[in-house]
Formats: sequence, C-alpha cells, structure tokens
Amino acid sequence: MSKNNRYGQAEILSASDCDRIRRSIISKHHLLLWDIARYTGERWGAICQLKVSDVYQDAIASVPRTEITFQKHTRKASPSGKQETRQCPVHPELDRLLRAYKPNASGYLFSSGFGRTKHISFSACDKWLRAAVVRAGLGHRGISSHSTRRSFITVLYYDRGVDIKTLQAITGHSDLKSLQRYIEVSDDRKVAAIALL
Repeated sequence: MSKNNRYGQAEILSASDCDRIRRSIISKHHLLLWDIARYTGERWGAICQLKVSDVYQDAIASVPRTEITFQKHTRKASPSGKQETRQCPVHPELDRLLRAYKPNASGYLFSSGFGRTKHISFSACDKWLRAAVVRAGLGHRGISSHSTRRSFITVLYYDRGVDIKTLQAITGHSDLKSLQRYIEVSDDRKVAAIALL
C-alpha cells in the first residue's frame, strides 16, 4: 500500500523519479544529503547526524573515505533494542559528488545554523524534501524520506539481483523479516509470476 497522508509505505522511486527530484533540490547541502540517501539507502535521521570525519578522510582536499560510517547512536535500533554502526561502501558516482562538495573542516557534515555544534534536524530535511517533490511534479505520490531507503533495497534485490543475505549485510538489518518489508512487489512482477504457470 502506497503512502497516503503519511499512512502506509513510502513510494518506490524509479531512476527518472530520483533524477526529477534531484533537479528540484535548490541547496547544494540538501543535494548532497539526497545523494547520500540515494546511494547508501540509509535513513535520513542518521544521514542528518553524519560528521565530516564519517565521510571524508581529508575534508580540506575533499577526499572521501571508501566507506561512509553511520555511527550506532544515530541509527534506529533493531527489534531487540540493539543499535549497530553501519559502514556502507561509497558508490563511484557518490565518490565523484563527494569530491565536488566542499565540506566544513570538522563537525557535522550538515550543520544547522552558525557553527558546527548542531546538525540539521530531520524535520527540516523532511520539509525541504516535500517542497522539492512538489516542484518535481510528484507531490501527488506517497514520496517521503523513506522512499530512498525502500527504493535502494528494492532496486538492488529485484533489478540488480543482489541476494538477500548480501543485502542484509549492506543495509545493516539484524533480521530478514524487517528487511523483507522494504522490498516492493509491483503489480507487473505479480502478473509476470502468474504467467510462469
């Protein structure tokens, strides 16, 4: 069930949907946050709290690490209540985008206001994302910050053929049941499955 008035599951995005939304994002900081979400599949709450050192080995020269580290205290707890650090390999396109970005020398990657002592809030991100979705002409769909995570998982599983155990290792899900809820089964896939009989 697609999201409707903030109820239901977040919409899965196609590559063209992602590109349309990306073109509608105004701020270069928001653009990088979007790109990290798209290429890591991490929750936006954890991305908001990234420190420069979690992403860059040399911030002054804009040299990214080979993996982005999402610290356990920034990530959602598993059903058992355990929080775990997740390291996600940097996609080549994300590496290019990170090199083009000029981060602060230290502190939060997405700082809020003056200084680097506070990170941007999730609610601020949600607000600008909703505005970008409307500007992209996609406001009628159930797109939310969780759409990038669901899309990342669904595309890797169905379109790229990544096995479920590898996907679990990439996303940091502690159990397969939680992970499987993210995978969207489209009507076309259902029809194709029935056609196999």
